[in-house]
Amino acid sequence: MDKQKSILIVEDEPKLAEVLREYLQQSGFKVDWLANGSEAVAWVREQQPDLIILDLMLPGKDGLQIFREVRQFTDTPIIMATAKVDEIDRLVGLELGADDYVCKPYSPRELVVRVKNILRRASMPVRELLVETGIEIDAERMEARINGQALVLTPVEFRLLQQFVNNPGKVYSRNHLLDHLYNDHRIVTDRAVDSHIKNLRRKLEAAVPEQEVIRSVYGVGYKFDPTGIDN
Repeated sequence: MDKQKSILIVEDEPKLAEVLREYLQQSGFKVDWLANGSEAVAWVREQQPDLIILDLMLPGKDGLQIFREVRQFTDTPIIMATAKVDEIDRLVGLELGADDYVCKPYSPRELVVRVKNILRRASMPVRELLVETGIEIDAERMEARINGQALVLTPVEFRLLQQFVNNPGKVYSRNHLLDHLYNDHRIVTDRAVDSHIKNLRRKLEAAVPEQEVIRSVYGVGYKFDPTGIDN
């Protein structure tokens, strides 16, 4: 029998936390809740939850500081939640390495689905996940295939795809992706990413028609979703 997965909610709004806890418990998760940010790091270190839902604005210690401290000793998946919609807050959270990001008010049912997807990916080695979805990446030859069909990619497109498939489900800002585009670290605008993504999407769609493999995350950037590929 599989071990029951544990979720930690760090949220200072009791009604929201209680609703979310009920949804997660109904889905079979063990759920704990902390309302004060100052308690979170020590709790995570001791209890080692399988996933953390972390609010950005908290009493005692804010979510970004908690995130930085937790990342010093664990790679536990973290979903960041906030009522702040400024793009800079979104980018800071994601560039720290958050596994997902939701803005309040959010649907508890949708968040439960995100939790399940993240935990599924976390429990599956990247190679196994890629094999399951029919994706093959050969870094030495800079070759990529989907369901046995070769993709003719430029070096930049290949590096983009490689970055995505090595971190399935992770959301990347344009600035973060720019760091992986060019070996000579040339200065280009972040909109250059959009152009490369557009071309890469076109080639992926030719191989797997009507299936969205690289998804846009409004106001943030892009993420790679291999679960959308039918074999």
